[in-house]
Amino acid sequence: MRNHTVPRERAVRESDTSLAELRGDCARMAPHWVKPAAATPAPVPPSLIHGVTVPPASARLIDGMAEYGD
Repeated sequence: MRNHTVPRERAVRESDTSLAELRGDCARMAPHWVKPAAATPAPVPPSLIHGVTVPPASARLIDGMAEYGD
């Protein structure tokens, strides 16, 4: 059976790492990380939207709300 404890010298060394050092490490690694291109969803034509029902109370609630930018 293996002992899964961290050696004392490693634990001390890891606890001595400051936030500034950690941020510096991240800043040096950041250029190597690739940000995936954002996928923009294609608009759905209204003709493809069917079978959606809205309860009358919800429709009245939305109808009573101000338009955006009012």
